[in-house]
Amino acid sequence: MIKPHTALLTMICLLSLTGCAGISSQSEPKLVTESYMIQSRDSGVQLYVRNKRPQYMTAFSPEKTLLYVHGSTQASETTFDLQLDGLSWMDYVAQRGYDVYLVDLRGYGRSTRPPEMEQPAANNPPIVRTDTAVKDVGTAIDHILARRSIAKINLMGWSWGATIMATYTAQNNDKVNRLILYAPQWLRAAPTSEQPPLGAYQAWTMEQARSRLQDAAPEDKKMELMTADWFEIWSVAARATDPVGAKQNPPVVRTPNGTVQDARDYWMMGKPTWDPAKVTVPTLVVRAEWDAGIPLSETQPLFSKLTGAAYRRFVQIGEGTHFVMLEKNRMQLFREVQLFLDEPRPTKNL
Repeated sequence: MIKPHTALLTMICLLSLTGCAGISSQSEPKLVTESYMIQSRDSGVQLYVRNKRPQYMTAFSPEKTLLYVHGSTQASETTFDLQLDGLSWMDYVAQRGYDVYLVDLRGYGRSTRPPEMEQPAANNPPIVRTDTAVKDVGTAIDHILARRSIAKINLMGWSWGATIMATYTAQNNDKVNRLILYAPQWLRAAPTSEQPPLGAYQAWTMEQARSRLQDAAPEDKKMELMTADWFEIWSVAARATDPVGAKQNPPVVRTPNGTVQDARDYWMMGKPTWDPAKVTVPTLVVRAEWDAGIPLSETQPLFSKLTGAAYRRFVQIGEGTHFVMLEKNRMQLFREVQLFLDEPRPTKNL
């Protein structure tokens, strides 16, 4: 049962049978989906949470529970639960016997938009910095742990979301079973030219977002990686998360600039916001070959600093960009992450 203090606003329970590559339709479990709001630690701010699990699941465990959080440019549902050819990544994990959650940070998706987003962006400084995002994730984690009466959970974040999940884990290893850092940011060189001040939020068209996310892919491969049909499905879903931005001409999606300001203040200045050596749980670092946003020159130094992890693994997906979870090679990503989630922990001597 959801306790009253979680401020449950809406709940949608539905049974769905979804497709899954490599699994016969007879073996696909029916999934229960719940979508609702929880109260954050700040008055007036509510966070959108979605849960998917097999209909048959009645017992819950840390090993089979996962929470996902998005990056800086879009909500969780348009990356983790976007159905392409009848299957989302969230479906894929839930069909394998997991109790799977996603959360939207404040300012994203269906969660509360800060009042600064009702004004012109230039009127206010960047909003939703990483410390605020970590606080929101902590609220979601505490909610899930209490809801399922479990002590730990698996965490996965994409891009900025990886920073958020890693920061939380470094501070709360006792609440984390495994950590998955998908395209994690790390230290980078500062631009040589002076940068203009940032407003509270940014606004981007779908074409601009795709161009940035797939920047390093060969030109003749970009349409092959993400077909026009898939791009349209993603575009419609992303615009639906921001009804105000969708009414502009051209339609845009607005997202907070806090993460961009953090990059300027910390990552570009050689000052990490979390210490990899403080992560003690098993950790997977995964990136794609053509990821310009998170180059290998960032990922490898980060991986080498995860010296406190029970064990660590680095995986690179060929012919993919920062957006590989919505590209043709997404199943490689899904399988590698699932392997890490499913495998038993090795003994200390291995």
